[in-house]
Amino acid sequence: MAQLLLHLPDELVARLKRTVPPRERSRFVERLLEQALPPDQDDPLYRLALEVERDTALAAEMAEWEEATLGDGLGARP
Repeated sequence: MAQLLLHLPDELVARLKRTVPPRERSRFVERLLEQALPPDQDDPLYRLALEVERDTALAAEMAEWEEATLGDGLGARP
């Protein structure tokens, strides 16, 4: 676990302190950063997902399956 020194506006810090309990602030900021930052390019699952998105043959096959199953009536509700 690493520490990070940030400089934030006083009013923003005051709002954080009013809103988030002291022992939950690091986790709060961690969640915000996880949501705001792009995925880690070194993550093997992320790289695999990018490869799947770039696979034109797979995309064509998925499009065929989608077209074939749209009219099967399974998702239709009266």
